[in-house]
Amino acid sequence: QLQLVESGGGLVQPGGSLRLSCATSGFTLDSFAIAWFRQAPEKEREEVACIANSGSTYADSAKDRFTISRDNTKNTVYLQMSNLKPEDTAVYYCAADYSTLCTGNPYYTYYYSGQGTQVTVSS
Repeated sequence: QLQLVESGGGLVQPGGSLRLSCATSGFTLDSFAIAWFRQAPEKEREEVACIANSGSTYADSAKDRFTISRDNTKNTVYLQMSNLKPEDTAVYYCAADYSTLCTGNPYYTYYYSGQGTQVTVSS
């Protein structure tokens, strides 16, 4: 059974850092594109970063602050976030798409998604 489980969220002060983890099971990680999405209250779910065999992509809001990586031996994808801002506050989800490319497609086109982890940036 394919599964994605996010962890690592929490409360952090502006300027701080967090590392989110997306533990996957039931499929071969390097055959899928894995993306991190986030959804703030009353806003649409948006892609933050994606990683696939073809490389990685970032939203403009995440460039130079966030880094996506994966460890195929642990079947885990990470999102290292630094210099966090209050506007980064959201529920963060990871999702898997059967693709070797990061296409930028909306979250609802992805095959599978986790339950999310809350990130709150506040002083």
